[in-house]
Amino acid sequence: MINATDNFEKQFIFAKYNLYSMQDVETIISDKLSEAFKIYFNLNIPSNQIKFQKTHFDFNGDITFVVFPFVKLAKTLPDNLAKILGEYISKYVECISTVETVKGFLNITVSDNYYVNWLKDNYKTDSFVLKQKSDNPPILLEFSSPNTNKPLHLGHVRNNLLGWSLAQILVASGKNVVKLNLVNDRGIHICKSMLAYLKWGNGETPESSGIKGDKLVGKYYVLFEKQYKSEITELVSQGKSEEEAMKIAPSIIEAQELLRRWEFGDKAIIDLWHTMNSWVYEGFNKTYERLGIQFDKTYYESEVYQYGKQIIEKGLAEGKIIKEADGSIWADLTDEGLGKKILLRSDGTSVYITQDIGTAVLRYNEFKPSQIIYVVGNEQIYHFDVLTKILKKLGFEWYEKIFHLSYGMVELPEGKMKTREGKVIDADDLMDEMYITAKLITSQLGKASELENTKADELYNIIGLGALKYFILKIDPKKNILFNPDESIDFNGNTGPFIQYTYARINSLLAKAKSQGIEPGVFDSEIKILKIEKNIIKLLREYPNIIQESADELNPAIIANYIYELTKSYNQFYQEVPILKENDNMLKSFRLSFSILTGKIIKSAMLLLGIQLPEKM
Repeated sequence: MINATDNFEKQFIFAKYNLYSMQDVETIISDKLSEAFKIYFNLNIPSNQIKFQKTHFDFNGDITFVVFPFVKLAKTLPDNLAKILGEYISKYVECISTVETVKGFLNITVSDNYYVNWLKDNYKTDSFVLKQKSDNPPILLEFSSPNTNKPLHLGHVRNNLLGWSLAQILVASGKNVVKLNLVNDRGIHICKSMLAYLKWGNGETPESSGIKGDKLVGKYYVLFEKQYKSEITELVSQGKSEEEAMKIAPSIIEAQELLRRWEFGDKAIIDLWHTMNSWVYEGFNKTYERLGIQFDKTYYESEVYQYGKQIIEKGLAEGKIIKEADGSIWADLTDEGLGKKILLRSDGTSVYITQDIGTAVLRYNEFKPSQIIYVVGNEQIYHFDVLTKILKKLGFEWYEKIFHLSYGMVELPEGKMKTREGKVIDADDLMDEMYITAKLITSQLGKASELENTKADELYNIIGLGALKYFILKIDPKKNILFNPDESIDFNGNTGPFIQYTYARINSLLAKAKSQGIEPGVFDSEIKILKIEKNIIKLLREYPNIIQESADELNPAIIANYIYELTKSYNQFYQEVPILKENDNMLKSFRLSFSILTGKIIKSAMLLLGIQLPEKM
């Protein structure tokens, strides 16, 4: 199905990250503080144990060193320790302009010329990868994992965007990442769609109906659920409990019989299954391509569930799991506080956890990974807790390498989505809506007035998808999202289009500068810069740390909100400070260099989110 080559390496030059080519000021200061501890207090404090934080906005300074953790070791008062350390670094660190001690805080102001020199040393940077790609055991990152009984919807969109972005961020931090998809292409869910098609399909195909394949199969899933719900209602009216009615309704019994026939190789059922799944795969591929999603390897539940059954049978033979009187097989996780979990039904058919066990073992044997990350919604927390505990019970010591990255649900202004009732936002329909909204708003603002139709159409797609991706990725994965398409496409505020427009604005500025013959990098360290310029350079310097933090936390929102802060600050600067109209040629060159690096970092960071940027708007 999907086994495309990741084009991330084509978007970035994999070279050692060089934004620290000029010795880092924090490193210089931490080395001198380590010296001061040794000289004045006979303490061996390694410089890598000396950490800084941003100075609180109520005080003067760029970075702050908190001395309280070292007071007991130094056997002195916080004020005295801060004073001694401050005087030492003021004397021996040339790039410090002032040091202020406030109780146990050492607030350090770095000289402007340090930041000017840093910019001059780095504005030509074209590589924004922290480390070269690692040859260490890979991180396996599974995301998407759709069912073949329905098209991808808004919830899947969050999953795919989150998984894709995390892969790019981890690679940028030097990790070896393998992007995996597991297609749930068998089981009771697809049998429900198949049963409805057998009853009411009348030979309908995507070609005959003009309906995209995954949507056509999803249509029959909804028809099944409506029939099933009707049968449950009728049985309840006859005095059955709802729980009993759900088990004995004719439709579910027929679907379970289809599943049994499938697992025992009934040719007619297998043929229909192949046909309907092929429709779905074609539909999925189109959606993935539009979203810009690719995988390194795709597994299919139909190809791995038998392996899961073999592992369970082996565990049964070894006495690690149990068989009940009806022939069903269970894992007793009572000691883990998780009760008992069924692994094989009494008729020999498998459940979801069966194939997850098989897939996990297959992947580990194939890749010997350092970690296996599952990007799956928070409603599956219990499932993955059970999976790891079963693997532990079965004797797989690497169970601890499994990590479930759970994320919150995506809700609409009118409430939660309900797939079984057909009340979802289809991913394709959503992207169409984003395109239409982008076209409307962009045209109203006149931002595409100079573009020919083909270029304008491309711009609307870039803006629409950028708005969608940024809106979803700027939210911490653990939080729920209330998605409103109109709010996401706004050329002001914390949105994708605002960042895209800023990037296009920078490109326009650079084109004008080139036409006027203005050269970047033609300035010396003694030029006087504004506070806002210094603050933006400080933001630019943070970028490698932001990538690392985002990778460590598995959270693209850290990068998204960093880009917004950078973009917002640059726009304020652009509005308030003359650039090309500046009379001082060195200041003009400095501001041009400053803009060049800002544009490069915006583009790099947005690509980590999977967001394209238009060159013109």
